[in-house]
Amino acid sequence: MADRRLQVFHTVARLLSFTKAAETLHMTQPAVTFQVRQLEEYFNTRLFDRTHNRISLTEAGDRVYEYADRIFDLYADMENSVREMTGEIRGALTIGASTTIAEYMLPALLGDFGARYPEVTIHLRVSNSEGIVSMVENNTIDLGVVEAPVGNKNLVVEMCREDHLVAIVPPNHDLANLESVEIRRLLEYPFICREEGSGTREVINEYLDNNSCDAALNISMELGSPEAVKGAVEAGMGVSVVSRATIQKELKLDTLRAINLVPKLERPFSFVHQKQKFRLRAMEELLDFARGYCEDHPEENL
Repeated sequence: MADRRLQVFHTVARLLSFTKAAETLHMTQPAVTFQVRQLEEYFNTRLFDRTHNRISLTEAGDRVYEYADRIFDLYADMENSVREMTGEIRGALTIGASTTIAEYMLPALLGDFGARYPEVTIHLRVSNSEGIVSMVENNTIDLGVVEAPVGNKNLVVEMCREDHLVAIVPPNHDLANLESVEIRRLLEYPFICREEGSGTREVINEYLDNNSCDAALNISMELGSPEAVKGAVEAGMGVSVVSRATIQKELKLDTLRAINLVPKLERPFSFVHQKQKFRLRAMEELLDFARGYCEDHPEENL
C-alpha cells in the first residue's frame, strides 16, 4: 500500500547502498536509482550525497527517512490490527540460517509452518554464522538462526535448543569402536574442519580454550559445508567434529562412526533479530511457531 518510491528510498537509506537495496527488494539497480530520483524530483532536492562510490543522507534525506520510518510503522500497526481482527496471516519473510541449520534443521520446521500458514512466503538465505549475523545487522533478513555465540549486544539472541556435537571417524579407524574419546586423543589425528567464520569452527575453538587443551588442531583440510567434511572423513582423510543431527544417514549406512567427546560438547541453536518490534504479524507467528517446535522436538531435527 505504501508509496513505492518511499519504500525504495527507505531501503537505500537504511542500507546506504543502492546495490544492497536492489538485492533486498528483488529489483535491478537502475530501477532502484530511478525510484529514488523520482522522489528527489518530487521534493525538488537531493536526498543522498554521492562521493567516491559511497552515499550518505543529506539533511533533507535525514528528514524524509525519519518520517518514512514513522509512516511504515503506522502501516504495520494498521495491517497487524486488521489481520488480528480477521485472523488472516500472510506476507513474505526472509530468514537467514547457517549451513548446518539450513540443510538439516529447518526443512521440517518450515514445512510444518507452511502447511499451517500457506499465505506466508518464506525466502531462505544460507551463509555461515558470521554472515548471518551480518545480514541481521544490516536488516537484509528478518530473522537469523545461528549455531555460534553472537557478540553484538544490540541484537536480540534467543536460544531455541541445544545441539550435541560428536567426533566422527570412518568405520576402519583406530577409534571407531569407542563410545567416547578425550579431545586430546582425538587431536592426535589429522583434523578436517569448517572454514573460518563457521559456527562449528568457532565452537570447537572455544571448546578447546575452555578445556585448557594445549594441543593445537592438526588441520589437514578446511571445507565449506558439512557434506564436504563428512565426505572427507568417509574417505579416510582425517577426523572431525560435527553436529550429530547431520550424520543420521551415515550412521544408518555405517559409513561413519560417532564418538562422544569427553568432556561433552554442546552448543545453542539461537534465533537472532533486531531489537525493534517486528513489522509483520507473520514474523511474530513464525517465531512463536519455532519456539513451540523447539520445545516439542528438543532432540530431533527442527
